[in-house]
Amino acid sequence: MIRLMTIGLISGVFFSSTFVLNRMMSLGGGHWFWSGALRYGYMLFLLGGWIVVTRGFSFLQTTLKELRQNLFFWIISGSIGFGAFYALICFSADHSPGWVVATTWQLTIIASLFILLGFGRRFPKKIWAWALVVFGGVCLVNLGHFETSNLKSLLLGAMPVLVAAFCYPLGNQLVWEAKTGRKGVPKIDGLVLDNPFAKVFLLSAGSIPFWGVLYFFSNPGPPSPGQWVNTALVALLSGVVATSLFLYARGKADTPAKLAAVDATQCSEVVFALAGEVLFLGAALPNAIGITGIIITGMGLIAFARSSQ
Repeated sequence: MIRLMTIGLISGVFFSSTFVLNRMMSLGGGHWFWSGALRYGYMLFLLGGWIVVTRGFSFLQTTLKELRQNLFFWIISGSIGFGAFYALICFSADHSPGWVVATTWQLTIIASLFILLGFGRRFPKKIWAWALVVFGGVCLVNLGHFETSNLKSLLLGAMPVLVAAFCYPLGNQLVWEAKTGRKGVPKIDGLVLDNPFAKVFLLSAGSIPFWGVLYFFSNPGPPSPGQWVNTALVALLSGVVATSLFLYARGKADTPAKLAAVDATQCSEVVFALAGEVLFLGAALPNAIGITGIIITGMGLIAFARSSQ
């Protein structure tokens, strides 16, 4: 448990770059669509190259073969777990600071429990109690931000993240279930699923049709110059390094409680995102309500992790 959670916390450091860089691109006038779509375009090249370097071209061919054989599955899981999730996160960056988005994102802890319940998993009642503590902390952070914002911005910043909090664990859980082919999910070659880079590559590739459809609905215009560089950084730090570490830890979790604990480590993104925004974007520190919410969220994470053992 400790080893898996440590890996999850390290991934949280890299995940936090998403919130800071997305906010930076938003303040620079870049459209939220390109903040998401460009990231996954870069990720396909980075992951494809890394797979060739570390496992050889034959393994990349095996991965592409898997994509072709179960194309519908990867489009569904990639569109939900990567496409819809990240489009909503990027959209919210236009309306809330990165640390507020990062804190609201911690609702994925509660969302993960509901997703796992839907797949027949069960948890001790005390896990639900601490999940509600985390929820309370998230609410306080958003209420604190409400003092310096308006209701429309609050809803446009928070509601998309709430939906994204369900999309991400659902997409990942579909892949996890593919180990055994349960619940109508196709059984997929364990050689591919045991490689975190291959999993992220397949989910990224599966999300491409989603981005193509979204382009026509969002009418984003051309990307800003800064988005080309910043999305490349997001793709490397968050999309490749953080996601691969997170999926590796999640793949090694062999009980529902351990799965929930790994998901809970994402709370660390709040502190890292806040520090990055203050240091690099000159953001103001949260007010007393916001700080209280962050502390409660962190305490809920610690208790949640302990109750999961």
